[in-house]
Amino acid sequence: MAKPAPATSDERAPAALEVRDLKVTFNTSTGAVPAVRGVDLVIRPGETLALLGESGSGKSVTARAIMGLHDQPHVDVRMERAMVGGRDLLAMTPENRRLLRGSAMTMVFQDALSALNPVLTIGDQIGELFRVHRGASRKEARERAVDLLELVGIPAARDRVRDYPHQFSGGMRQRILIAMAVALEPALLIADEPTTALDVTVQAQILRLIDRLRRELGTAVLLITHDLGVAAEVADRIAVMYAGRIVETSPVEDLYDRPAHPYTEALLAAIPDLDRPSSELLAIPGTPPRPGAVGAGCAFAPRCTRSTEICADRLPALTPLVGHPHRTAACHHTEEVLHAAVN
Repeated sequence: MAKPAPATSDERAPAALEVRDLKVTFNTSTGAVPAVRGVDLVIRPGETLALLGESGSGKSVTARAIMGLHDQPHVDVRMERAMVGGRDLLAMTPENRRLLRGSAMTMVFQDALSALNPVLTIGDQIGELFRVHRGASRKEARERAVDLLELVGIPAARDRVRDYPHQFSGGMRQRILIAMAVALEPALLIADEPTTALDVTVQAQILRLIDRLRRELGTAVLLITHDLGVAAEVADRIAVMYAGRIVETSPVEDLYDRPAHPYTEALLAAIPDLDRPSSELLAIPGTPPRPGAVGAGCAFAPRCTRSTEICADRLPALTPLVGHPHRTAACHHTEEVLHAAVN
């Protein structure tokens, strides 16, 4: 799959997504568990940002917080700023924010079969978006559903619009979810592991589809993944997440050529080398910390080969890299990591 053309959006235009100091805490019977700790994200129209990290790093929790899906009493979500397509989410009532979901911001979930209603036809589920948000008649909504199925490459769309979710393959169901997500041409599309459990061929088709819709509709995409290959194929920029924090942000080519954080460095080192198939596979020692057991310093310090005393005692701030525009890293040894990448 060819690397997508980089976003060419106007930097002066309102960001499709701007989130500042996002914090998500789960209040449990054993105490408060901070799952997301001060995340900042900015995505421009027509741009794809990959949020990359191991399972449990807080990627999906971040996405659900942006969408306003953490409305349970035991979940505390706080943000200093939250803008989607120029709209201030923090100034909205819960009802207005709910109406924004599906129109200005949408989400593609991992499990398409669970995300679709098994007792409604695909046409009814897609058409409901136009009836609720656009006031379309049932006939008009059905025609738009057919158009969308054709857009995402469902064969015989006019016939299949009457089918139910279980009558489609996994890849087709994922396409249907994407059709629903882009139906109202949202400013922001969040894709949470959209290729999980799909075979490699279908995975490539889904990624090409998301990228084509991003280019044609100008939609900003937040792609959540733990797959370095997927991120390299489709992203313009990458934000690396570890233990609830962003530890590095970078244009995709710069990050793969010269990582600036030891965690990113270790992730890239763990990729098998196809030129040396007999070489030893490298793994990151240890395991990620439990969200409620993160110390005062860098959460990656216990697993980091570059860790020193300051790493355990003081939390590194996410700061711009000198001489590297559009890059940030949260590490006390960033220059050492960059130097090692050159050598």
